[in-house]
Amino acid sequence: MYDLSGRVALVTGGSRGIGAAIAVRLAGEGADVALTYREGRDSAEKVVREIEGLGRRSLALQADSADPAAVRTAVDRTAAELGRLDVLVNNAGVFPYGPFEEVGLEELDRTVAIHVRAAFVAAQAASPHLGEGGRIISIGSNLAERVPHDGIALYSMTKSALTGLTRALARELGPRGITVNVVHPGSTDTDMNPADGPSADDQRSLTALGRFQTADDVAATVAHLAGPGGRTITGAALLVDSGANA
Repeated sequence: MYDLSGRVALVTGGSRGIGAAIAVRLAGEGADVALTYREGRDSAEKVVREIEGLGRRSLALQADSADPAAVRTAVDRTAAELGRLDVLVNNAGVFPYGPFEEVGLEELDRTVAIHVRAAFVAAQAASPHLGEGGRIISIGSNLAERVPHDGIALYSMTKSALTGLTRALARELGPRGITVNVVHPGSTDTDMNPADGPSADDQRSLTALGRFQTADDVAATVAHLAGPGGRTITGAALLVDSGANA
């Protein structure tokens, strides 16, 4: 157990997949949890009901992470409506795929906005609310550190930026007792990348354990970082990838 009683978390992109698993896990450890979603209000409200079923408070906030004003508003609303903010999880993401020669400027700008600018803006907005023991945790990708095939230049570039941001913010916010880390998942069994999908066997072959991880596996690592056990872990990039990058 990672006791998060009395703490408040915000998980961006928390209506499905890894984000939903993180939101529910943090609630299970005692936190009240807000989550953002761009589309799929029904999915977001389902996560809220699951959190409330655990006896915790929850909010679903519609916010496109490509819109910096919406990101700031989501952070401020979380602190105002749930009374405080202790944990920010930058999870919202997209998966652009294809030859880099074919990447248009619109797709480039949107991916940078969602993966990089939104994480920066959310951290900036959260900083005034975070006190001693505050946490900023970003969800990157093991493809930020190793690129085993083509077609993912844009994705890998933007996810790798989170490592630089994490290390810099760990230095800036460390004197205030705030930790900053990035978790790099590998192939994770979600609706975006199911373990029985057409490329699943190829992905499994790259891992040391020969398997996908679950969204709950990633959420467990986030919960550890968010809890008391993570108090001296900062500036770190942690792989949760079944050994794909070993």
